[in-house]
Amino acid sequence: MNSPAESITGDVAFSDTKIAINFSSFPIARIRDLQPGEVSAVFDADSSAGARGSLYRLSIPAAKKFMHRNSICGSEDTQWVAAFVAGRNLHLAFFSGQTMPVFTPEAIANSTDLCGTFLYGR
Repeated sequence: MNSPAESITGDVAFSDTKIAINFSSFPIARIRDLQPGEVSAVFDADSSAGARGSLYRLSIPAAKKFMHRNSICGSEDTQWVAAFVAGRNLHLAFFSGQTMPVFTPEAIANSTDLCGTFLYGR
């Protein structure tokens, strides 16, 4: 539903154990819940609405190309994905780097590991 989703990943399927991006599947491991303030720091969500999300660990090599020969994190391996569901929309934020992302407005604004946020509709 947004430009990065259309130009990089195409369709995705997301479950408790894997994510499928443009017909390629990758295992994921749920790390922890994201609190409402953390969700609003990375996604366009109202923190007072009580939105919760989850952080997952994954490994998508930088060499893996998706639509239009694009990769998710450029020359970096994709290591983390934050997920948030609102109604029929799935919001994903992908991160590179070995260190777990910090979900504060300041950290997200200054992050060099945030690869992009993606929006999918059902």
